[in-house]
Amino acid sequence: MAQFIEFVGNHTFLFFTFMFVTGLLMWNLIEGQISGIQAVHPQEAIALINREDALILDVREEKEFIDGHILNAMHIPLSTLSSKISRLEKYKDRPIVASCRSGNRSANACKMLKKSGFDKIYNLSGGIIAWQNASFPVTRGKK
Repeated sequence: MAQFIEFVGNHTFLFFTFMFVTGLLMWNLIEGQISGIQAVHPQEAIALINREDALILDVREEKEFIDGHILNAMHIPLSTLSSKISRLEKYKDRPIVASCRSGNRSANACKMLKKSGFDKIYNLSGGIIAWQNASFPVTRGKK
């Protein structure tokens, strides 16, 4: 214990940086549980599609969507989601898996959907990048 106290005394900045990063990691782990939004990996998303007829919601911009998207994904860019959320009302009872390039924009989309009363919301962890890295197919062009 004395060595630990000595280390903290000698390396205060390093210790507090470590504590800050640890706090951010812990927050990242518990935020999904608190918000009710689950992150799913591509394999889990496939299971949701096959077992529960999940809807894939792609929130990327038009050009990104045309360059490659998950088959049968509904495309609503994040910038227009709040005004077009009514298009999703008929899917309220189905799971919705939000996807984007890396999982950041889709996390924001999940928060919007949650606030609008959707319950079965999932964020595709790693986004379309993780999907392609898992060797799952994408389709190109407009739907």
